Amino acid sequence: MEKLELVIEEKDNGGRADKIVSSEIETLSRSFIQGLFEEGKVLINGKVGKGKSKVKTGDKIELEIPEPEELTVEPENIPIDIIYEDKDIIVVNKAKGMVVHPAPGNYTGTLVNALLYHCKDLSGINGVIRPGIVHRIDKNTSGVLVVAKNDFAHQELAAQFKEHSIKREYYAIVEGRMGNLEGTIDAPLGRHHKDRLKFAVVKGGKRAVTHYEVLEVYNGYSLVKCRLETGRTHQIRVHMAFIGYPLVGDEVYGLKKQKLVKDGQALHAKNLGFIHPTTKEYVEFNSTLPLYLKELIRKLGGKYED
Repeated sequence: MEKLELVIEEKDNGGRADKIVSSEIETLSRSFIQGLFEEGKVLINGKVGKGKSKVKTGDKIELEIPEPEELTVEPENIPIDIIYEDKDIIVVNKAKGMVVHPAPGNYTGTLVNALLYHCKDLSGINGVIRPGIVHRIDKNTSGVLVVAKNDFAHQELAAQFKEHSIKREYYAIVEGRMGNLEGTIDAPLGRHHKDRLKFAVVKGGKRAVTHYEVLEVYNGYSLVKCRLETGRTHQIRVHMAFIGYPLVGDEVYGLKKQKLVKDGQALHAKNLGFIHPTTKEYVEFNSTLPLYLKELIRKLGGKYED
């Protein structure tokens, strides 16, 4: 049985326990978390807690996550935006709000379920739950993702990700008018020392490097292109918050009380380039900004167009 722990921060003071847990743990569905409360598997300050309980700054919430059952991930007829496909790879434009692969409490409706319906053969290196998945992007981040259709392609792509040789560019809208129009954030990332479900810039963490370029500046906001040199979990979200410009809509690392974006951070994986596993030629794929980002840019008075 896995145990997770989080400490309530000041920004969540007075909030409902179940809603806070749901916002902090993206891989678990709200219904699964509610089930944990109902089964008495959530402790608040050492005592069995209720989902509707109001929590205060400094309260500790502990969750007991049951061991996952043996699963057979079922194909589901879910529409997906396929940018490119051949016998080795599928490149998709993942929609905002779609989870990449099944996880406890979230076994259906994922990109993997959709891919299994579309394509019967995916690499088996990551097992039943994550077939073909070489890399991931957050549930509420949209954009380009490459999936391996066989083990050879998976190994070739995984090696490039490990070497940080893959081109990955993200577009984000951040809080604040950025003064430096370009720069590099070289700050190590690791688990947050108080909240193990979050990441932070920490001494002794894994090296993380993000290069950024400001594309437009608005009244209180900026449109930024971020290129990943490394690919740590939540890297762009943590790095931009670290330098004082958190992503709009990011309820984990940014400002929770905002109305510009619903359901998570304004972040889109726009460009992905790598050496094709079989042809050994460099290929690059891109996707246009999703409608919600285009509308937000217009709302802020921006002129950027894809």
